[in-house]
This record gives sequence, structure tokens and C-alpha cells, in this order.
Amino acid sequence: MFTRLRLTNFKAWKDTGDIPLKPVTLLLGTNSSGKSTLIQSLLLLKQTAQSPDRTVHLNLGGDEINDLFNFGSFEDVLHQGSVSPRQFSIAFDFERPDGSRIQAGSFDCSYGQTSSGSVAVQSLSLRTGAHQFRSVRRDKGAFSILVDDEAQPRLKGRNCAPERSIAFSADAIAALDQDGQLVEDLSLAVRRELEGISYLGPLRRKPERDYPWNKTKPGEVGSDGRGAIDALLASALLKGEAQNYVVKGVSRWLARMKVADQLEVRQHGRSNRYELMVHRDGIACNLRDVGIGISQVLPVLVIAYFAPSGSTIILEEPEIHLHPLAQSILAELFVEASQERKVQFLVETHSEHLFRRMQTLVAQDKLAHDQTALYFIERDAAATLKPLEMDAFGAVMNWPPNFFGDSVGEARAQALARAQRLKEQGNG
Repeated sequence: MFTRLRLTNFKAWKDTGDIPLKPVTLLLGTNSSGKSTLIQSLLLLKQTAQSPDRTVHLNLGGDEINDLFNFGSFEDVLHQGSVSPRQFSIAFDFERPDGSRIQAGSFDCSYGQTSSGSVAVQSLSLRTGAHQFRSVRRDKGAFSILVDDEAQPRLKGRNCAPERSIAFSADAIAALDQDGQLVEDLSLAVRRELEGISYLGPLRRKPERDYPWNKTKPGEVGSDGRGAIDALLASALLKGEAQNYVVKGVSRWLARMKVADQLEVRQHGRSNRYELMVHRDGIACNLRDVGIGISQVLPVLVIAYFAPSGSTIILEEPEIHLHPLAQSILAELFVEASQERKVQFLVETHSEHLFRRMQTLVAQDKLAHDQTALYFIERDAAATLKPLEMDAFGAVMNWPPNFFGDSVGEARAQALARAQRLKEQGNG
């Protein structure tokens, strides 16, 4: 689980400061304020960690099949107005499940631009407990490896360049002697934390009438939800203890949202094609023939049960095309899944109904107020972040102006308009 995030000179952010992240973290705010940038920073590191090129320092994207996001160039990522040094940085803290060799650690990496225009690590710091390991860029692409507070580097040279922003080179690890295994384990823990991110974006695929299945389970749901159907097919058709686990979980939440009673996987004769049937009020309909809201929320429900335990689930606008009740039930999904499956939710949303239900869950003591983080983001010259302070009873102590619009002002305007029209009718 990620427990802290900090960005410096990264796109809309001059400096976010330290942002605590909880099992359920909501990002709210105006359009184009910088909410998505917080999410994108972790996606940038994830696609870098998964790059097939070990020598890459930062994978800015461009591969539409394998990359999560295309960040463009160094100039597109660097915060506008940055003069000296022309660098941006990403830092985070994390905690791993009990039994992991590295149970907690920190990552901090800054990036600059080479004379050829490529992005290069300027300094990489990995920390666990009292131990810190740094790889610092020197002249002409050489790096120095430093440990803790030692004044002299353990090793210098081009062979010390970090791999994929997160790992020390084999030569650097060898030079660290007894510390080499620790820094290797720490690099692996950082990689697993990033690879454990499951991301679902705001634009999801429309449903088909039927689907082929190749008798395998997908690796991920995918940023557009393309793997959600395969995950449901695998859940229903693969034998084992987990059979129907995802299907049953999704069906339960569809029922709680009052949009369906049950979801069923149905085979077309003896073929390898299957259709998803949505049951409601005794009638079964093909997924293609029901409202768009069900097909759009389906990947959200699937990812909550398909993502491995201990992973971080990042969602953008999970409430899209849902009616208010269903939007509020999403809050219950995030809370219950985070507690039962030990997954973390980092959610960018515009839904007042989802947010209000989070307050209610805290008030009902179903969620400790220190197990959720709520942030309001807005933008002037640069993005700014305001933590919303919630007490033990779910009350927000520092509401921003017009947070969800001016509901009091709207009611006042309606009352005045009504009084004015009644007066005019009386005079007529």
C-alpha cells in the first residue's frame, strides 16, 4: 500500500508537499485542476517498471498497446515556469504485507534532460528503516553510489546507472557487499508495489453481444476495462476454490445498487463463445440490451474482486453513467473491499453522492476516519491541494467555498423566484 506521495515540478504541480494516502483515498475538485496528475505520476512509474528495456530511465509512453499513458516529452511533464534546476521528482512511501522481506520503504527519484533531449535520472534514493541507498548522476552519464551518511561513494562510473528508475545495477549491488542484498530486496519491493497497481480509466469499452474465451485468466482488467469480461468468464468457467468468486461478488454489488439481481455467464451451444446475462425482476437480458450504466460499472466491480490482495486500485470517475443511489453504494464497495481483501483504493471522482456516503460510513463507525483521506484540488497559477478534515462523526470541518456548488444559494434563488411569480400571478 502506498502511504505517501509527493510531486515536485510535475505537470500542474510546483510542489504537492507530502500527501498521506490511506486504504481509501478520494481526490475531488474542479476540472483540469491536477487530480489526474497525481494518479498519472504512479502510472508513469508503473509503465517504466514494466518496460522491456532495463536501461530506460523513464518510459514516457507512446506504445498504445502496452503503455498506460502517453506523457509526451520531458517538456510536457516539467512544470511550466521551472527555471533552475530543470528537474521534476516523484517520491512515495509504501508498506508491504506481513511476511515480506521489506515491510516498509521509501522511493525518491528526480529527473532531468540530457543534451540529446532524453530523460535521465539525476538522483535515486531508496530507503528502508535506518538504511538509505543513493545513486547520484555525475558528469557524462556516470553515477556515484552512496550509502547512509557515508561521505565517500562506494562506487563510481557509467555502470552504476539505475535501471528503470527503481533498481540499482548489478555492479552497484556487487560493490555494496553485505548491503547489496538489502538494496536488491528493496528495489524488488518497489517494483512489486508499482506492478501491483490496477488502473481503470474513465473511458470504458461498450459491451459486445457475445465473447470468445480461450480458457485463460487475464493478467489485468486493463485501463479501458477490456479484460473485465475475460475475468468474469475465467471466474465462472475455471475450476478451483476461486470458481465464481468474482461473478458472485459482482452480482452482490449489482443487487445492492438495485440495478440487477444477478449476473450469469451463458455458453452458446458447444462453441467457445459466451454471453453475459443480466437478471432483474425475473427477466434475463443480454448485457448489450441493458442500460449503459451496468456495462460501465461492471469493470469497477470486477477490479475490486479481481485485483490481487495487497494491490492498489486506481479509479477515475467510477461513478460514470450511474444513478445517485448506485454512486453512493460505490463508497460501501471501496470500504468493504479494502477491509476484506486488503486492497487500497485511490479514486478520482466528481460524485457528491459517493462522498456523502463516505461521511455516513464514518458516522456509522463502519470506517475509521483515519482510514480514509479526502482531498480537494483546485488550480490557479499552479495546482493546490487541500486536505478535508473529517471528524470521528463524518463531519467535514473545512469545507471549500462552493465545494459541490451552492446548494443553499440555489434553494434561496428558487424560493425568491417562486415568491416573485406568485406575487405577479396575484397582481394579475
